[in-house]
Amino acid sequence: MPLELVTVPCRQDNYAFLLHDDASGETLLVDAPETAPIRAALTSRGWTLTDLLITHHHHDHVEGVADLREGARVIGAAADAHRLPPLDLAVAEGDTFTTCGAGAHVFDVSGHTEGHIAVHVPAATAVFTADSLMALGCGRLFEGTAPQMWASLLKLRALPDDTLVCSGHEYTETNYRFALTIDPDNPALQARGKAIAATRAKGEPTVPSTLAEEKATNPFLRADDPGLKTTLGMETAPDADVFAEIRARRDVFR
Repeated sequence: MPLELVTVPCRQDNYAFLLHDDASGETLLVDAPETAPIRAALTSRGWTLTDLLITHHHHDHVEGVADLREGARVIGAAADAHRLPPLDLAVAEGDTFTTCGAGAHVFDVSGHTEGHIAVHVPAATAVFTADSLMALGCGRLFEGTAPQMWASLLKLRALPDDTLVCSGHEYTETNYRFALTIDPDNPALQARGKAIAATRAKGEPTVPSTLAEEKATNPFLRADDPGLKTTLGMETAPDADVFAEIRARRDVFR
């Protein structure tokens, strides 16, 4: 049977994710922004948490770890272990571990924070990106640099187009409005905006998205696109500089 993926809304705009394998009975939780909704999602399905992956140290991704770990294996970045809850398995770029009967591949996606990781589970056709690659956006550069974040995004962009991008926040509507300011003639972006509005009108998450959608519409993945460079007046600029300009514009957009 295929792995089951559940998006769990938490706090005001966070998401956690549950991945479950019926055959093994194993359940992975990705990030723990809040205890109650995650526990409710597990209880309603009769699932027992066996693994808990932490993507980075920010409080809105780890607040529920102490309450939820209860014997689960806690996994996180070795480079960030000094400021994460205690880890049972410390991982780094290029490592693979097994969860829910499947291989999980670790990427260092530093930029939003140093030591931020993303994890790709091919059997689930999913990558858990938290605050690195987001739906129509990427995380603010609180600790890393623009070249570092651009390099991190290129790693994720290289995954298969059908990969589900499981990101950590419901920022998609605002990200869409920003994307329109620098890519207004993109028909894929315009169509996605209509789909986002319809989804949110029903109170449903816009996350996960597909990597194909992100490659076609997310300006942060398109800093090397000649058309976008022309729109920004940066035809000859290095890709990382174009990314930095897009990030700077997003930081002041409301």
